[in-house]
Amino acid sequence: MSKYSQLDSIRLLATLPHPCGYLEDRDATTVFVDPEVPVDQVLYSRLSELGFRRSGSYLYRPQCASCNACIPSRVPVERFAPNRNQRRCWRRNRDLDVIHQTEIDTDEQYALYARYIEERHADGEMYPPSREQFRSFLNNPWGTTRYLEFRLEGRLVATTVTDVLCGGVSAIYTFYDPDEDRRSLGSYSILYQIEWARRLGLPSVYLGYWIEACQKMAYKNQFQPLEILENHRWSQKAD
Repeated sequence: MSKYSQLDSIRLLATLPHPCGYLEDRDATTVFVDPEVPVDQVLYSRLSELGFRRSGSYLYRPQCASCNACIPSRVPVERFAPNRNQRRCWRRNRDLDVIHQTEIDTDEQYALYARYIEERHADGEMYPPSREQFRSFLNNPWGTTRYLEFRLEGRLVATTVTDVLCGGVSAIYTFYDPDEDRRSLGSYSILYQIEWARRLGLPSVYLGYWIEACQKMAYKNQFQPLEILENHRWSQKAD
């Protein structure tokens, strides 16, 4: 266990204000854990409880001077009730095989990732994709990450990057074949992680930040009940 697992003496660094990636005409400031701090599963889990997320090996949290739109969210596994569309999505993807991996640095995985970024996020910060970006963004050195491969008759159609925490799993990123839209693979990956967390006996699936005014984040509100972190307390989001 890291000596920092009690959250003592953790140094936080802050970025300069920069254009917000979610809301137009707003600046954002991000705080992140000093990269020199040794991280283990316990520390990572405790920071997730406080609303931190990870990108690569960086643990970060928005801390903007005049905006608090980024609200941490998670699904309480035992109370989750799939709606009609989610039940259909689950049935629609019953023909997929799911394989759990501990690493994905392969040409097959990168090709799917690059195609997804090029066709779905050409206007985003991750365009253009690169192999180095692929490695640094999705991986971390703490031994908590699992990669869920979704395959149709052997063909890779989607990959979900997820971290196993002490109190849940954290949905980091999903990329998929753009030609498989009808499957709603992004939603299916969350449904799968909820069921997986249930099998592991873990109480929550962390979905990252919910932003009411950002249409890209609207899908998170479909997973009910949804818990959000406000005023240092997790509670069920009001409809």
